[in-house]
Amino acid sequence: MKPKVHRGKLAAEGFKFAIVASRWNDFLTSKLIDGAVDGLESLGASEDSVEVFMVPGSFELPSVARKIADGGSFDAIIALGVVIRGETAHFDYVAGEAAKGVGQVAMQTGVPVMFGVVTANTLEQAINRCGVKAGNKGYEAAMAAVEIVNLYSQLGSEKQEQGFKEKAFPHVV
Repeated sequence: MKPKVHRGKLAAEGFKFAIVASRWNDFLTSKLIDGAVDGLESLGASEDSVEVFMVPGSFELPSVARKIADGGSFDAIIALGVVIRGETAHFDYVAGEAAKGVGQVAMQTGVPVMFGVVTANTLEQAINRCGVKAGNKGYEAAMAAVEIVNLYSQLGSEKQEQGFKEKAFPHVV
């Protein structure tokens, strides 16, 4: 048996994207923003279909993502930030709450919210994940956002098509 596989296309045309980014560690988050914007542009997003919202730190990403999702103007949200482990437990609280909050926004609103927050033990690790060695996590989050909005679009079309069949041919479905 070969199952039917559903996968989102990598085409950004016609979709709107919000990037919510932390100002904390700006010299790194700016690289993540650049990577995300480059990724979206490479897949056909127009300049007016991408907006960036800056927040003080990664802890604030979920609350602003929720406001944006509730507004209904964007098809996907990309949350970007950099949290580097220090000498205290602060890292664990910020990284954990950012991850949990971003996931909750996606689950509660139905709007895809990508987690593009770099969590690193050292500055070197963070630099590498922001475009120097190990790719750019902002770019990767943008690719995921485009794929997911396309998959959501497919799923919505299939649901609408099924609803039409049920109304037009109730004895068949």
